[in-house]
Amino acid sequence: MSKMMDLVFRAVGLAMGVAVVVLSILGSISPETAVLLLGIGLASLGIAALDKATDVQERKYEPKNRSS
Repeated sequence: MSKMMDLVFRAVGLAMGVAVVVLSILGSISPETAVLLLGIGLASLGIAALDKATDVQERKYEPKNRSS
């Protein structure tokens, strides 16, 4: 995944968490909606983390260039 998509997924996760906190302080969010928003944020962060782990695994098994 590109760096831009990684940034978007992380930003969505952060934004959902901040939105739930702010809306809870204002008292204008139901618990069901808060859980839904937090679930979307967690899924977004999970996608970003899994993609990063996949990138690390792919780089681990790439043949190393030996100059001799």
